[in-house]
Amino acid sequence: MASIKKVNKSAAKRPKTKNQPPAAHSLAGLLGAHISTAGGVLNAPPRSDDIGGSAMQIFTKQPNRWVENEVSPADAKAFRDALAKSGVKFTNAHDSYLINLASPDPALRAKSIESFRAELRRCHALGLDALVSHPGNFMDDRESGIARNADGITEALEQEKGPTRLLMELTAGQGTVIGSTFEEMALLLKKIPAKLRKRVGVCLDTAHVFAGGYDLIKDYDGVWARFDDIIGLDLLGLIHLNDSKAPLGSKKDRHELIGEGMIGAGPFAKIMQDTRLAKVPKVLETPKGDDMVTNDRRMLTMLRGFASSGKSAKKS
Repeated sequence: MASIKKVNKSAAKRPKTKNQPPAAHSLAGLLGAHISTAGGVLNAPPRSDDIGGSAMQIFTKQPNRWVENEVSPADAKAFRDALAKSGVKFTNAHDSYLINLASPDPALRAKSIESFRAELRRCHALGLDALVSHPGNFMDDRESGIARNADGITEALEQEKGPTRLLMELTAGQGTVIGSTFEEMALLLKKIPAKLRKRVGVCLDTAHVFAGGYDLIKDYDGVWARFDDIIGLDLLGLIHLNDSKAPLGSKKDRHELIGEGMIGAGPFAKIMQDTRLAKVPKVLETPKGDDMVTNDRRMLTMLRGFASSGKSAKKS
């Protein structure tokens, strides 16, 4: 996982501050949550410090609006300065929910490609480690939709060059959405030209794959063996840690607090104790509750506790 090593190396150069995340066993790795950028992206790093995060996910624009913005040099510098003063060592953005690169509607697809390119430009300008993107909805024919999705990704990557790695997120599989099986995600990635594929990886969301039919409770090792065989652990760039309000195989994307959903605490303890996954950044997308910090702090404390209790655990 060369990209993760690169992140750690660059992060080591940042100055230590009083807001560094609490010390934990190395199995905990880079761990954090989705963080609000209200008032500007420069406010996100100190908010991540407030919950003790060493990784964070942000939006670089309002995700439910088509309105785009460009990052000014001044805003980019302010964000980088704030990041350097924080304990955050890995930052990714999640792209707009409106983007559908697989759409058969020429106008919507063109608009989606432009929005996707703008997402990449903002990430490159801010120097983010990764951009997470959901595969689109095929609407008409699955095979054609996958091809359109791959072509849209290819066009955007060819036009927008920079340091940010694109991570395609496995989905829950509701309706006509693409990418809910390991095989389909592997097919999507294979359709991206080899010269660009090194800039692309995968984000695994625990709630999504559970709702998609992968039994992390009864077949934890089998699920990861299948992922490695079909996609490859070397392509795993991020894990979204979410329990699920929806049952196994429901195809419904419904996030819940860790240990309070249908998955339960057990598989998350295994993830935090799995040495294969120790260097993979992990972020929460769980409910925030009445404020922006209490639930996240509690979830991160729980997850680090799992890692500490599994310090002698070994996974091949």
